[in-house]
Amino acid sequence: MRVILQRVLESSVVSDGVLTGTIGKGLCVLVGFEEADTLQDMEWMAHKLVNLRIFPDADGKLNTSVIDNGYEILVVSQFTLYASTQKGFRPSFSRAAPGPIAKLKYEQFLEVLQVKLDKPLQTGIFAADMRVSLVNDGPVTIAIDSKQKE
Repeated sequence: MRVILQRVLESSVVSDGVLTGTIGKGLCVLVGFEEADTLQDMEWMAHKLVNLRIFPDADGKLNTSVIDNGYEILVVSQFTLYASTQKGFRPSFSRAAPGPIAKLKYEQFLEVLQVKLDKPLQTGIFAADMRVSLVNDGPVTIAIDSKQKE
């Protein structure tokens, strides 16, 4: 699984003119799945997201996490994180999990992340056309792949 996370001052997602999720300070997380992703990938990623020390401490050093600060997380599904642009100019999404499988993985990941965060998550709507707004804080933007664990 892959995520792009952005540290935000605020973020929201709208689908069909309806606000489906909104947060204040925290993380806006775009997440994509491939068929090979497992519960272990989800557990690892959820643990990483809630404990990643990318928020400033009292000295201004990036030394605190979402959990440390009681911040929020907005999660938006995004299969395009598995785009391959190796050939030509039209991206291939063949590595992305097919819709029904990706939906199950997305729902499972939300459950795992909710337990780790220990507070309600805000989300988009799976496979919907969405408008994601955010105010990037820093800016801090990080890509994480559960298969590369860098």
